[in-house]
Amino acid sequence: MSNTQYQIGMVGLGTMGCNLVMNMADHGFSVAGYDRDPEKVNSIQRTAGDRQVKGAYSLEEFIGLLKTPRAIMMLVPAGGPVDAVINELLPHLDKGDLLIDSGNSHFVDTSRRTKELESKGYHFMGMGISGGEEGARFGPSLMPGGPKDGYELVRPILEAVSAKVNNEPCVAYMGPGAAGHYVKMVHNGIEYGIMQLISEAYDLLKRGAGLSDDELSQVFDEWNRTELQSFLIEITAEIFLQKDEKTGDRLVNKILDRARSKGTGKWTSQDAMDLQVPIPTIDMAVIMRDLSALKDQRVAAAKVLTGPKPHFNGDKAAFVQKVKNALYFAIVTSYAQGMAMLQKASETYEYNLQPEDVARIWRGGCIIRAALLELIRTAYATNPALPNLLVDPNFAKELLQRQADVREVLIKAVEWGLSVPCLMASLTYFDGYRSERLPTNLVQAQRDKFGAHTYERVDEPGIFHTEWNKVEAK
Repeated sequence: MSNTQYQIGMVGLGTMGCNLVMNMADHGFSVAGYDRDPEKVNSIQRTAGDRQVKGAYSLEEFIGLLKTPRAIMMLVPAGGPVDAVINELLPHLDKGDLLIDSGNSHFVDTSRRTKELESKGYHFMGMGISGGEEGARFGPSLMPGGPKDGYELVRPILEAVSAKVNNEPCVAYMGPGAAGHYVKMVHNGIEYGIMQLISEAYDLLKRGAGLSDDELSQVFDEWNRTELQSFLIEITAEIFLQKDEKTGDRLVNKILDRARSKGTGKWTSQDAMDLQVPIPTIDMAVIMRDLSALKDQRVAAAKVLTGPKPHFNGDKAAFVQKVKNALYFAIVTSYAQGMAMLQKASETYEYNLQPEDVARIWRGGCIIRAALLELIRTAYATNPALPNLLVDPNFAKELLQRQADVREVLIKAVEWGLSVPCLMASLTYFDGYRSERLPTNLVQAQRDKFGAHTYERVDEPGIFHTEWNKVEAK
């Protein structure tokens, strides 16, 4: 193979980068790879075998291997490292070349880079990738955004390497600018919500109803054969059976209850507040990771702040069914919040996102893949202007059938003193969204009384202010 025949390049040959290179090569594409670490270059060459893969030990060599216009994918840590790689590459590039940031970059950074590079004549795409190491190797969900003609340069490659559902590739052009990374950010926010919801269901069943790890595995495995079928439910069933090599006990019980995060959930909450889109289930999931980090304080507080202890003496099978219904209700709500946020962001940032496309590419490869995403896709195909999944006729019917169980499960959680904030936030969102009138009229009255912030009336249009009477204290 000549030195100018490689169809795409990869900068960053860690596990994700290496796996994606092998995926592309397995589909018949020739790939050049570069990493600052020579051992990673050696490793990818060994892994590649007779595939059309060539590792480069310098940027000059790497650039020389690529067809023009060049298409270069980057899989490096978000933030400064992305800017550093771009700055190193630029002196070697020609106008019309394409750079693709495939890491978890903040959409604000992607927007800035897109404008800067386009002004210099280069194409820049931010592309979300979901599916972890296995997805990168065998088929991820891909969320590319940026210039449409840049996407067309690599569309055949992306469609080939992505996951497939019913022979449909789990990739689609999301929109201009930072649309791709924005969709990935919201994907991760939904993921935060669903993971926290599953953990709350686990707590209700284990500490509340007293199920053993074997029983929990069986319950989640059975749930995964129903409308709750999803990747996260599937791996949860498997987690309960994993033994700890050191003690022989179940590993899940040896893991410290302090969760970490890389920031994408926080970004989702921050931008939702900027857009004034309520996503309380996702917000609470972010908050609970922060609360979990206060381990030492929680241990000390447990000795001082006493409360009820779970005691279950009812029908376990019936309670398991109620928790299942509550979990489904809340997971749908998490998706509804995320999709509503995408719709508002699309209007605000002019992404022209297509909700049906988003649901379609999330059906396979990604962490939040689930059977109900086909229903979400159908909902938006039927009504592209659907303001919220909660009012889709099919989802509305399902939620109404389950709301009584959600309320019963939450009552039990309160009686037992178990913290289930995402389940509660999901029901609160549902109750707030279906309320024709909320008590915020009083909030507006308070704001006007103490700060002359004005208010609107229910009986005539306009903006009003009142000189409120001072009431003497009795």
